[in-house]
Amino acid sequence: MKLVKSLLLGSAAGLIAVGGAQAADLPVKAKAVEYVRICSLYGAGFYYIPGTDTCIKLGGYLRAEVALGTNSVYNASNGSPAGAHNRLSNYYTMRAREDLNIDTRTATEYGVVRTFFDATFSWTTGGYTGTGSGTGTTLYSGAAQSGGFGGVGNPSDGGVAGGSLGVYYAFIQFAGFTMGKAVSQFDAPWTNYPGNNFDGLVGGSGTVTGVNQFTYTADFGQGVTASFSAEDATAYYQAGNLNMSGISAAGLIGGSYGSNSIGGSRSPNLVGMVRVDQAWGLFQASVAAHDNHVGYYGATEVTGHPDDKWGWAVQLALSIKNIPTGAGDVINIQGVYTDGATRYNFQSLAGVNYAMYSGTGAVGAYQSLGVANAPDTVYVTGGQQESIKTWGFRGAYTHNWDPYWNTAIYGAWASVNYGTLGKATVCAGMVGLLGLTGNCDPNFNIGQVGLITRWTPVKNLTFSADVNWTRLDQKYSGLIAAPASAGTAKPAAVYEMKDQDSFTLLLRAQRNW
Repeated sequence: MKLVKSLLLGSAAGLIAVGGAQAADLPVKAKAVEYVRICSLYGAGFYYIPGTDTCIKLGGYLRAEVALGTNSVYNASNGSPAGAHNRLSNYYTMRAREDLNIDTRTATEYGVVRTFFDATFSWTTGGYTGTGSGTGTTLYSGAAQSGGFGGVGNPSDGGVAGGSLGVYYAFIQFAGFTMGKAVSQFDAPWTNYPGNNFDGLVGGSGTVTGVNQFTYTADFGQGVTASFSAEDATAYYQAGNLNMSGISAAGLIGGSYGSNSIGGSRSPNLVGMVRVDQAWGLFQASVAAHDNHVGYYGATEVTGHPDDKWGWAVQLALSIKNIPTGAGDVINIQGVYTDGATRYNFQSLAGVNYAMYSGTGAVGAYQSLGVANAPDTVYVTGGQQESIKTWGFRGAYTHNWDPYWNTAIYGAWASVNYGTLGKATVCAGMVGLLGLTGNCDPNFNIGQVGLITRWTPVKNLTFSADVNWTRLDQKYSGLIAAPASAGTAKPAAVYEMKDQDSFTLLLRAQRNW
């Protein structure tokens, strides 16, 4: 009996303890659920982050496109191997891209604190390099793929899961300051795109993928603002500081003059901008200073170096809105002049060197060739830098046929002018190394014309077709005896120096969200 009694008492005590523990675990009062609330302070699409006074907006797009007649999405067919116009050149290049941007804003006693981040995830088909000689030297230059012949990672495509990640914008704005990676204050609001999808327009600045900067913007009201900015020169604004003592035959036929000898970063680009933005349109004036800082004449520091040389650029931009031809029609134009700051004319997606081939009617010539290069400065060992001067313009007229269709015609022009040293050293190489028989002049022009039509059948879904013609107007004439070019599979032969053309087409589908 004593044993049974002990067991019963023990069981009861255990049940009481368990019941007490369960009661203690029950919440006294359930917390209220905090729902996401609309934030109407900064426009449509913003919501309060739960538990904070910060508003957030998510956005982006998904894009699928194919470019015909080029190895780039989307640029002219020039350089190696696209400019070869042979079996190593792409007839098409395809891309799929997802863009994601995050915009946060918080009202404070100092004004709005804003952060903005924009990134892209892309897959782009590549091209092939090598001669295709059957010896295993032809390599696919796109993203690495298993099972592909000679597959290698393309540095420009990242090699990340067969695609690439691009960080376009990442900046903070506070009390008039912008800190981080954003569009240059020098750029017109439309950056590289006055009305086009074509990436390679010359005739003005364009940092569509952003540039690191520290900027202060003053707002004077009535749409009038002014900015002063210190911007990173290293990633987007180096067109080249060429030591012409290193000129070679192979470099000349590839559109590369001398050896590029940029030194370490010393000064950011200094930019000033004034803008008037009102209902009728926009006017903007921009100026920039660029420090050309070179390394050494030779392999070691005891060989000496040229002095730094400051370059500069000035740009004017004008937008006229709601012109009489139709509601929403717009004209965007800009013009630029540079002296030792070439990238403010040949923006970073346009490229600064050209090597393009086509047919010829010259007796004894294998094909024709056009080459050009647009650096910031040139010099020779023991000498000082000489700046390259350029000027250019770009613009577009966009007409809305109805709420679903619009068409834009666009164009651009850029002219490059070498000084006495540049002309002498380039021509010494063209005549002495390649045996040029005709006129020698490294000055050149780039002309571009395009037409784009867009169809938006439903909101935020657009299909577009953009056709572009780019012409290299080079000033050489006569014949050269060129060495073989492994990158383009061109043989050692006689070539006629001649102007060249590129015709391309981009087909794009884009869903914004």
